[in-house]
Amino acid sequence: MALLDIGLPGMDGYELARRLRSYPGTKAAVLMALTGYGKDEDMSRSQDAGFDHHIVKPVEPDNLIALILQK
Repeated sequence: MALLDIGLPGMDGYELARRLRSYPGTKAAVLMALTGYGKDEDMSRSQDAGFDHHIVKPVEPDNLIALILQK
């Protein structure tokens, strides 16, 4: 499981998710985008990049814990 920010300098979170999906050791990991980007197009991009969840900041701790416990 990995919590990734989308707006990273250099390699953004979308590219990082795509790369993680390409490696056998992290291909099946649960990827969560934790980001300030909450438009429909942002959520679509995160899904296309391989994220399992798109969480918009500020996150409710109980919601994040519930997602983590699902795995």
